[in-house]
Amino acid sequence: MPETLLDLLIVPTWLVPVEPAGVVLSEHALGVRDGLIAWLGPRHQAPSAHQVQELPGCLLAPGLVNAHGHAAMTLFRGMADDLPLMTWLEKHIWPAEARWVDQAFVATGTQLAIAEQLKGGITCFSDMYFHPQVACEQVERSGMRAQICAPILDFPIPGAATPEEALSQAVALVDSHRQHSRLSIAFGPHAPYTVSDPHLEQVRMLAEQLQVAVQMHVHETAFEVEQAVAATGERPLARLARLGLLGPRFQAVHMTQVSDDDLQQLVAYNASVVHCPESNLKLASGFCPVERLWQAGVNVAIGTDGAASNNDLDLLGETRTAALLAKAVAGSATAMGAHRALRMATLNGARALGSAPCIGSLEVGKAADITAFDLSGLAQQPVYDPVSQLIYASGRDCVRHVWVAGKALLRDGQLTTLDEPALVASARAFGERIAAAR
Repeated sequence: MPETLLDLLIVPTWLVPVEPAGVVLSEHALGVRDGLIAWLGPRHQAPSAHQVQELPGCLLAPGLVNAHGHAAMTLFRGMADDLPLMTWLEKHIWPAEARWVDQAFVATGTQLAIAEQLKGGITCFSDMYFHPQVACEQVERSGMRAQICAPILDFPIPGAATPEEALSQAVALVDSHRQHSRLSIAFGPHAPYTVSDPHLEQVRMLAEQLQVAVQMHVHETAFEVEQAVAATGERPLARLARLGLLGPRFQAVHMTQVSDDDLQQLVAYNASVVHCPESNLKLASGFCPVERLWQAGVNVAIGTDGAASNNDLDLLGETRTAALLAKAVAGSATAMGAHRALRMATLNGARALGSAPCIGSLEVGKAADITAFDLSGLAQQPVYDPVSQLIYASGRDCVRHVWVAGKALLRDGQLTTLDEPALVASARAFGERIAAAR
């Protein structure tokens, strides 16, 4: 029987599968067939392929996974900088959202976010924002992979007049995307201080019935925790545990405040933490104890948060910040080495989103979600450890190629499914309208 040709054979200088941990392969190649990784091995043993892509000086890695963000908030980038969290939210962001956020806003903002993330090597992202069905449409058109978290709050939000309407919309999205190969739907109750017990209980019940994830901002600031304890005598994470929300499909975003009891609960329920260091730094929200969580066995992923509080969607830069900050917080230069940082931005993110069987590492049988980073530049020389050079000495401008399910969405730094000049023009038009009304 004749050999079945690979669709694509990629031949980089270095190949970092992430699993097994700490491995860097030289003189190896990766083969893609039908959107999946079909072969990985020494390049001289590679099967024949319809297309061979030689990438000298490049490191091939799993596509980055941005485990938390608010995609359409790219259109609020830089609008209300240098303010504390609650002032930023209550005085600026929430009023702006009430005035400006509609389906057109979400469509343009999400397209802009997808484009920025693809150009930064991200192949999968989690999004929690209004009009989630519009975000789904943009992901579908772009070819990217995503978890879309339908937002739930106790008060009216753009696209849903009541929490019950938001929950109903979320259930409909779950049903309509159940078999989608690149899109998953999750529940996104905003935070413990914006969602009451009855609505959280509804979220828990529906999430259990539908077997979907729950993502929530939790312990973002010390003030949040102190306010909850003063009002109820209970820490927010303990409340979520009491209500039955914690579990392996729960994604706790931020977690800058972690007591011994909090840590025990995260471990006992096998919940994931999504670390957003740059947003936390900019809003002075606190420091997530990443090394402590990691050593206890908690799955820690990484997210950019929204561009309104970061102000970019640069996960490679976020990962460098996370690695450096983890050392300072732990008081140890050996905390969060480069290889573990890359794992946090790939396989750990996939695990948090429930997608590890499909993405997050370069293994035969997984989806061909792959990023090629060019380490041939002046600033990366000499290369002793390509992963260290990627994390500590490289920026997202070194991203050359991105594939999702084997399809090239970024080729030689150019987007293949999105019109970059048109997106820039649309974003500027929104910015001019918003600025003129302020």
